Amino acid sequence: MSAEVIDDRPSKPAMWRGFRRCCPNCGDGHLFDGYLKVVDSCPNCNEVMRHHRADDGPAYLTILIVGHLLAIFMHFTWSWFRPDPAVMATVFTVLTVALSLYLLPRLKGLVVAIQWSRRMHGFGQPA
Repeated sequence: MSAEVIDDRPSKPAMWRGFRRCCPNCGDGHLFDGYLKVVDSCPNCNEVMRHHRADDGPAYLTILIVGHLLAIFMHFTWSWFRPDPAVMATVFTVLTVALSLYLLPRLKGLVVAIQWSRRMHGFGQPA
């Protein structure tokens, strides 16, 4: 006799919904109230979101991704084109800030969605 595990909170769809800054449960409600403030509950399905503990994880992931991507581009830009250092610093500063501002809320939504799908930090408790 084998026990069949039913996954009522699959991780992949929840992670995609979180990355899109939507509720990991329904995918329709907004996950954020503002830029990074997670709503207390989903306005669409009333799933409670206040249990999240994203803390510094999204910031570390943002730094990791942006740093690795732009380091490669900086290397090839300098090797192939040899731009003026001031121009290169200005362009890559703008790219770093823009990419960081784009990724940070998406990665925070992803981390909250992972916590929700794995029932971490109180997400598995009955309401």
